[in-house]
Formats: sequence, structure tokens, C-alpha cells
Amino acid sequence: MYIHIKLIKPAMSKNFILILCIVSLGGLLFGFDMAVIAGALPLVKAFFGLSPVQEGIFVSSALVGCIIGVFFTGSFTDKYGRKQAFIVASLLFLLSAIGCGFSPNYTVLIASRGIGGLGVGIASIVVPLYLAEISPSKFRGRSVTCYQLAITFGILIAYISNYFILQFHSLPQAELWRGMFLVGAVPAVLLSFGVYFIPESPRWLAKIGRDGEVAAIRTKLGLTDLYDSPSPAKGNMKELFSPIYRSAFFLGLFLPLFSQLSGINAIVYYGPSILLESGISLANSYHTQLFFGAANVLFTCFAIWKVDHWGRRPLYILGTSGATISLIVTGYLFSQEQPNNVALIGSILLFLFFFAFSIGPLKFVVAAEIFPNAIRARAMGISIMVMWISDAIVGQLTPILLASWGASYTFWLFAFFCAIAFIVVLGYLPETKGKPLEEIEKYWIEKSKKKQNNNV
Repeated sequence: MYIHIKLIKPAMSKNFILILCIVSLGGLLFGFDMAVIAGALPLVKAFFGLSPVQEGIFVSSALVGCIIGVFFTGSFTDKYGRKQAFIVASLLFLLSAIGCGFSPNYTVLIASRGIGGLGVGIASIVVPLYLAEISPSKFRGRSVTCYQLAITFGILIAYISNYFILQFHSLPQAELWRGMFLVGAVPAVLLSFGVYFIPESPRWLAKIGRDGEVAAIRTKLGLTDLYDSPSPAKGNMKELFSPIYRSAFFLGLFLPLFSQLSGINAIVYYGPSILLESGISLANSYHTQLFFGAANVLFTCFAIWKVDHWGRRPLYILGTSGATISLIVTGYLFSQEQPNNVALIGSILLFLFFFAFSIGPLKFVVAAEIFPNAIRARAMGISIMVMWISDAIVGQLTPILLASWGASYTFWLFAFFCAIAFIVVLGYLPETKGKPLEEIEKYWIEKSKKKQNNNV
């Protein structure tokens, strides 16, 4: 049985655009929570008199929450639905922002950061998953890429709000960090209110047999290319290791891994320190970091523009090759005794450009597309878990590499991983542009059958 109607010129409906804006707030809060710590950390450290161990716990508490959130989200969304996961995440974001802003002591602050991490972990799975499942195939890539745009916008908001709080504050100097965290309560309130007006994922409803609701939501969203899934309603995670989905699982693991090993978080977390090493002044290094944040938002718009026109595979191939070259050039410039600051900033911007339209957003797009419907949420959970674990590893190793190897060899190492990503994409990534999720699922099944027949 098929549920399929062709439209000559598909376009996003107003209802869909509104839902996209609401859901993308989860990505914005993800980015904000990731970046706000950069400005708040020195102030929190001074306010509570943190030891190095306490400082490390403060920084890592959100990451621990992320990993816990990711671990449970796949099963939770399969059982209770995508919308319920959104509701939980929105409340966690709000509770975290308020808890951090009004923390009476270090223990409450750590707990509040952990709660925010839980929200980030849930959002990192459910936002791209939900957007992929409610989007018509013609612009599914753009829809999911909006999540990455929201993340970059959240990072930029954190940079800007931290800057303005430091420059134009009315709070006591010692407690400026409270205002930094409380800024996050604004989008959290908007998400908490808006999430009650979004529909449940029609593909999740179809999986549990609520066909009447599927038809109503399909009409509301203009979702005219929803097929029956070839997989059973209840799937087993062992399927990911079967010959059918082994390649999909491989991509789901390696693409988020390479996105972190590309060095993007070295720039997000340690940008000012890296630029200081090149001879750029402290004030200029922070201004340049703001500039990088704005550029990252702008460059991600290129992905939204082209992802459903060029396709995932061409963008990934171009992006990984370009990122490799720009990182090699960046490492070379750092290796000079007196690097050209303009050229150095230009090479980092070039890397951000290639990352922002390929390696950054497309890992979410591809992960939300390639897994079978019956286990999509749980499989994405594994994929995103790899992203967070590699994020933690890179975050811990980057300052060590910078101190022992220097910036030049550190960026050359990142270039090496981007080159490996290029090879993996070239050899394994199929094109999924414009294909319904159910058709992509059938692709893996048919590919496996052809391979078995060729081996007979």
C-alpha cells in the first residue's frame, strides 16, 4: 500500500514553516548552551574560588548530562513519541537556565548544568529526527540543515550576549555570569510554549498504527510522499549489524566522528587562545571570535540553499576536500615565525565555510535519513552518542596538543581526519536527495540483494 500524491511545484506551507521555527529553537538552545560557558567560566571560577578539579567538573557536567540524555532518548521517543521528547527537553532547558542563573552554591550550579546537558542530549537526537520525518522529500535537506543553522545562531547569540553583558551590565561585577545563563531562559520559554502546538511525527504514528491521525497531519503539512515502511513496526537493533544496514551504520558512526575530529570545536572553544599564539592581541582575538561566529551562521545558509539542489554527496565531497586544504594552509601559516594575521584569519574562515555547508549540518541530515523507520530513533541515538563522546575527547586533547605539538601540527592532524572523511564519503555515501525515507530504506535492502546475487 502507498500513500503518495505528486505535486508539480512543492512548497513549504505556512504551518510547516511555523513548526520549523519552533523546533529549531531546540538547536538554538543546543548552540547557546555549548558556547555560553566560554564567557561564564572565568567569572564562575572567580566567584566560587574553584580548584582545577572543580573547574573541570563544572565544564564536563553538561557533557555528562548530554551523554545520559542521548542514551535514553532513542528508546523514549520510540515508545512515547517525538513530541513528548520535545516537551521534556524544553522544560529541562528552562529549568537549567533558571537554576544556573539563581544558583546559591556550586552544587546547585553543577546540577543545573547537568540538567541543561540532558536537554541538549535529547534535542540533538529528536530535532533532526523529527524534522526529517515531517519534511516533504523535496526540501528535507533544507529542513534538517536549519537545525545546524539554529545551532550556529545559538553560538553567536551566546558570544554576543556575553559581550554585551560584560560591556553594558547593571549586575554586580562578580555575578555577571548569572545574567549570561539567564539569557538562555528566553528561547527556552518560547520552546516550552511552542512545542505544545506542533503535531506528532506522522511516521511515528504510522509505525504504531494510528493511521487516522497520519492522514490529518499529512494534509496539514503537505506531506504527500509518505510511503509504508518496508520494515516491521518493531525493529531490533541487531539489524544494524546485518549485511543490509551495515554500510548505513558505518556512515552513521563515522560522519559524526569526523565532524568533531575536523577541529571545529578547537575554534569554538579555544579560538582566542589559538589566535593569541599567532600574535593577535587579546582584545582582537575575542572580536575575531565574534566574527567567526557570525561567519559560521552565514556559511550555513549556503548549505540550506544548495543541499536539496546539489545533493548530500557533492556537498560532502566538496566540503571535506576543501576543509582538508584550508586546514593544511592554516597549519602552514601557524608554522611561520611571524604569520600573516590576515592570511591566517582568511584560512580559518575558509575552513569554516567548507565545514558549515557540509561536515557540520550534513551529519544530521544523513543520520536522519539512512536508518530504517522501525529503529531510526535508537540508531540515531548511537550516532549522536559517537558525536558527543568524540566531542569530549577532542575538547580534552586540544589544549594538550596545542601545548605539546603547537598549533601548526594540531591543525595538520585535523586536516588528516578531514582527508579520511573525504575517502569515506567518496566510497560509501549514497545520494539521498529528494527520496522519501521509505525509498532510502528500500535502497539498502535492494543493494544487499544485488550483492548476494552477485556472490552466488
